[in-house]
Amino acid sequence: MSSIVLAQEAAKTVSDSGLAAIGYGLAAIGPGIGVGLVFAAVINGTARQPEAQGKLMNMGFSTFIFTEVLALLGFVLYFIAS
Repeated sequence: MSSIVLAQEAAKTVSDSGLAAIGYGLAAIGPGIGVGLVFAAVINGTARQPEAQGKLMNMGFSTFIFTEVLALLGFVLYFIAS
């Protein structure tokens, strides 16, 4: 192979990893907003009905786990793509 072809392949690899990093950054925005909304709802519900705090916290943490799995999935896909 000529050096031009090798340089193009190297540039493509760098470009793909850069695009993967941008994609992961954008994918992390969704779970970040989701976690904020989950705990905002838990705080709001606890303020309205303090006796339901235990149930709300359990639901909040289980929803937090499901939301955070999306961010971890995006992190794994970032390494697969790059």
